[in-house]
Amino acid sequence: MSAIAESERKLESLRLRGASSKLPELLKLAESSGMTCLAFLESLVDVELQDRGDRRLKRGLAMAHFPVVKRLEDFKVARVSGIAKRDLSELAECSWIDRHENLLLFGPPGLGKTHLAIALGHVAVRKGYSVCYERMTSLIKLLVRADAARSAQFRLSRLAKANMVIIDEIGYTPIERREANLFFTFVSDLYERASITVTSNKDLNSWAELMGDEVMTAALLDRLMHHSKIFSLSGESYRITSKKEE
Repeated sequence: MSAIAESERKLESLRLRGASSKLPELLKLAESSGMTCLAFLESLVDVELQDRGDRRLKRGLAMAHFPVVKRLEDFKVARVSGIAKRDLSELAECSWIDRHENLLLFGPPGLGKTHLAIALGHVAVRKGYSVCYERMTSLIKLLVRADAARSAQFRLSRLAKANMVIIDEIGYTPIERREANLFFTFVSDLYERASITVTSNKDLNSWAELMGDEVMTAALLDRLMHHSKIFSLSGESYRITSKKEE
């Protein structure tokens, strides 16, 4: 075994995969450019840190289960009332996640609530936070199947450990009383331990009908609204506007 191959093996044994994979390339660069020992070492460390960052981001995005890629800079804030560029800048700092504050986004379909939630989730993952995304319909299925399906248990365990949990599209489909109780328990377990981001086409006054229990709904909203940022969006649907422009 060559000296380079042996060094690669040693780096691998130390779990320095990025440094191991780039070692031959960096050695050639060092020889051709007259790089100092310290500069070579710094380059090797930088490569390892970059590789670890890339792998951490890949794991974070895989765990999040985002259905699509959305970027905050692509959100057409000028077309929507109820949120401003300054709000987006503050949300992108993610300090509200550190404080376990919730983010509630309300408004009719087509205004970009899901876009905002996913885009902020992407920002959070890149900043090192653990994020999980679920549509309300999917979350309810997980909660109902939790006692019988190991895959549901595994996903719910991930959700329980996340720094930011995104629950998208609450209110699009009705839920049964038992499902509402399971959802209440889920939110209660996350209360003041994680930041919950909610998108809904129903205003708060309609949630009691959706959940089927006024007392439970009041307790649920109390937990969601405590330490929260609430934005009620209004405007014309992006999809309708785009169709008109076409």
